[in-house]
Amino acid sequence: MLLAGTVVADPETVYEEGAVVVGGETIEAVGPRSDLEDAYPDHAVREFDLLSPGLVGGHVHSVQSVGRGIADDTALLEWLFEHVLPMEASLDREEMRTAAELGYLELLESGTTTAIDHLSVRHAESAFEAAIDLGVRGRLGKVLMDKRAPDGLREDTDEALSTTERLLKTYHGAADGRIRYAVTPRFAVSCTEACLRGSREIADRYDGVRIHTHASENEDEIETVESDTGMRNIAWLDEVGLTGEDVVLAHCVHTTERERDILERTGTHVTYCPSSNMKLASGIAPIADYLDRGIDVALGNDGPPCNNTLDPFTEMRQASLLQKVDRLDPQVTPAQVVFEMATLGGARAAGFEKVGALREGWKADVIALDTDLTRATPLFDPLSHLVFSAHGDDVTFTMVDGDVVYDEAFGGLQTGDADDVRERARRVADGLRD
Repeated sequence: MLLAGTVVADPETVYEEGAVVVGGETIEAVGPRSDLEDAYPDHAVREFDLLSPGLVGGHVHSVQSVGRGIADDTALLEWLFEHVLPMEASLDREEMRTAAELGYLELLESGTTTAIDHLSVRHAESAFEAAIDLGVRGRLGKVLMDKRAPDGLREDTDEALSTTERLLKTYHGAADGRIRYAVTPRFAVSCTEACLRGSREIADRYDGVRIHTHASENEDEIETVESDTGMRNIAWLDEVGLTGEDVVLAHCVHTTERERDILERTGTHVTYCPSSNMKLASGIAPIADYLDRGIDVALGNDGPPCNNTLDPFTEMRQASLLQKVDRLDPQVTPAQVVFEMATLGGARAAGFEKVGALREGWKADVIALDTDLTRATPLFDPLSHLVFSAHGDDVTFTMVDGDVVYDEAFGGLQTGDADDVRERARRVADGLRD
């Protein structure tokens, strides 16, 4: 298949009259359309306005999708312990599957092809199966919580770790490597030292497994960890082995100079979630400083109850503007830098090779956007448009691993029934309301 249109191949490369040639799971060629049509005369041609690499959600909570809007205008710990965790605890296996499907549907419809997904304590296998079936590329993990957890979520430490290892053996590398595992302690507030150290031990036993947790999102969280351990959050995670090139820490809003040195020294990945941080009044993460230090930064939406959308384009816009306001410098986090966070930076954090750009031999994760829109007129700079003007509902086509999973021209979702997913999700939400 030859996909034609304006091609944003990566943060530095744009072909105004370009094309992407896809063969099987990979990209065969990227470049000027005229050259590729001559080189591949037998390929079927699809015409689009704007083509881009699929975006990478560096931290999402797919299974929280049915709780969208349940806890507006609350601070993090109240939001989590009084609203979101009880909601997660109430979901049975089928409801959890529906919640995950709703999240993945929104991701694929709005241009996110890869996600680092922080699931829940129970019924994680339902989300893994949903990700396999709907076609998203994912780094998923069952949540571990062995203290300060509400009824239905608190686990015995050994049980939490053994269940994690069982799921890892079942799903790591599933769907021909499209699904990979992340050991996922929720955060230091709700995990004992034994749980955190056990998470590291499991990750070390298996090739290609990552660790994904929250860190230093909120000052109350940091004070709780310091009261428990005598150490600040990042320092404590480093002490128990939860830093390193295979670790993704969501948020990292409040960090000291020493903690930033730890992140830099260990090669730990940070996921920036600006909309969530604003909505929960957590603060502004020092992303410009992280980038100056060479720390890899991904971009994430977090969960629908604290965003309230999984639109990656809205997140790119917020990511750039918030840093400019924080630094009082219009030159920080330009479009190229933010687009890299949302593509290559996220792929590095997720640990997927040859993902995050449109390049020969790389994975065929491609999205297309409509630009026949008033807010896309005029369109001087395609990259600027993607970061500052585009919306998720501009996406008309999503391909993952060479498979078309969403195509507006042919009815939308190609790997399931989107209407059915939304209807089942409404029923789950009605049950939560009741």
